[in-house]
Amino acid sequence: MNDLPGTLDQLTARLEALEKRVYALENPAAVSTADSATEAALSATDESAGGLSLAQGGGLFPVLGRAMLGIAGAYLLRAIAESTSLPKRVVAASAIVYALLWLVGAARAKAATWVASAIYAGTSALILAPMLWELTLSFDVLPPVATAAVLGAFAMAASALAWKRDLAPVLWVAHVTAAAAALVLARATHQLLPFIAVLLLMVLLCEISADFNHALNLRPFVAAAADLGIWAMIFIYSGPQTARVDYPALGTAALLAPGCLVFLIAAASVVLRTTVLAQNITVFETLQAIVAFLLAASSVLYFAPHFGSIGLGVLCLLLAAACYALVFAVFRGFSSGRNPQVYAAWGAGLLLTGSLWGLSPLGVALSLGLAAIAATLLGVRSGRLTLEVHGLLLLVSVAVASGLLGYALNVLAGTLPDGVAAAVFVAAACTVVCYASGKPDPMETWKHGLLHLIPAALAVCSLAALLVQGLLALLALGIAPALHHVAFIRTLVLCAVALSTASAGSRWHRQELTRIAYAALALVAVKLVFEDLRHGRLEFIAAAFFLFALTLISVPRLARTSRKA
Repeated sequence: MNDLPGTLDQLTARLEALEKRVYALENPAAVSTADSATEAALSATDESAGGLSLAQGGGLFPVLGRAMLGIAGAYLLRAIAESTSLPKRVVAASAIVYALLWLVGAARAKAATWVASAIYAGTSALILAPMLWELTLSFDVLPPVATAAVLGAFAMAASALAWKRDLAPVLWVAHVTAAAAALVLARATHQLLPFIAVLLLMVLLCEISADFNHALNLRPFVAAAADLGIWAMIFIYSGPQTARVDYPALGTAALLAPGCLVFLIAAASVVLRTTVLAQNITVFETLQAIVAFLLAASSVLYFAPHFGSIGLGVLCLLLAAACYALVFAVFRGFSSGRNPQVYAAWGAGLLLTGSLWGLSPLGVALSLGLAAIAATLLGVRSGRLTLEVHGLLLLVSVAVASGLLGYALNVLAGTLPDGVAAAVFVAAACTVVCYASGKPDPMETWKHGLLHLIPAALAVCSLAALLVQGLLALLALGIAPALHHVAFIRTLVLCAVALSTASAGSRWHRQELTRIAYAALALVAVKLVFEDLRHGRLEFIAAAFFLFALTLISVPRLARTSRKA
């Protein structure tokens, strides 16, 4: 009786084993699927923990030992190079091949042991970089052009070997080593162009890899190294000849090529990824395109002055047209997403830059003014706040670039100009049209309020300044205007502005006009103290105060009367 529980447990276990065997015989497919899933899960677990198991299981030490053997071989080759037993060129070629073989070993390491790939790639880098330094500077075996070619071959070999299995450690170690070595050797040898060519090649390789979603995080480092090298070349060769006596003379094409090529690579990559591959543009791509454009523009301005700002202006206008064409043709307008917003911002910036560089003040006023009107009208009709913002930015740029803003400030509160330029008239007309294109909204937010307030202020100031200039011109037909005449006419015009904008603002439900009316009152109050009392005569001072008093009483009444009506 005491053995009964144990006997029952044994019988239960045997029955369960028989049930499993019968189920396996009746359902062989389900059992094989479960076994394969279990094996796949175990292999995935082993692969993800490959680097950790390598370190914990004692496999790390043999890998490190092999790496030390590789370093020892590099020192042996260096000792042979110092002796006279073999030609140094033969030893140099052997050492380069030896370093590349370690890179091949890094690419052929097991997929689970990524630590081994990183260590072997690091061994290859530790062999190659110091060896190239000594072969170029100490032994004088390799010219800088050949050294740069070796670094380019090293980067290309790493990209080719790591492509199939997407070995990030191999790519990172190889490209970081090649980029750092190119910058250091360019500084040490004073031969900038060959090593900048290597950096551009690496940028191109990284962009091609990124198009296939390989090594996306590597691009910023390589691009920064290339930008730094190109900027250094522009800085050095744009200075006086006496400051770069150790650097070789370069032609115009050689000086222009790096900046233009980095811009072409960045622009082509961004367009390809956003249009053909339909991917969202990243922050890095946005910034890199801007930096590359600045490098290209700086190269042209410094090294091709005959091409000059006019040629760059025309190029910027063409690029702006291309950006806007992509916005409306490919991205279907300002739809949701980052791509159309970035391209539209680029288009506005290029349009402004191209107009300032390539056109006269009148041309700037016409081009930017028409663009501001078009953007405002499209934004109002389509309900796109982004387009209205672009129109506002272009309008402010018109006011500044054409001289309208400075003209209005001088006429209303400063020294009167001798005349009015044609660009000022065009810009003033554009501000009025842009403001009239907007739709009033009593329930608008503060953002929409700014979109209406700024064009309204520019339009009102422009009209007020032109009115002051016109009244003074009429007065000059009879007498020579004195300071007290100028002060009184300014007060008269500002009071008229306050009355008219207060009435129109409430009647047409334009809140921004009402705000401008009260701002004009404040401006008249300040002006009476600082201008009329200082430069006016008693009768003109009395008339100015009388006008201000009437305006101060009438503005609130006009606003209330218009609201009731």
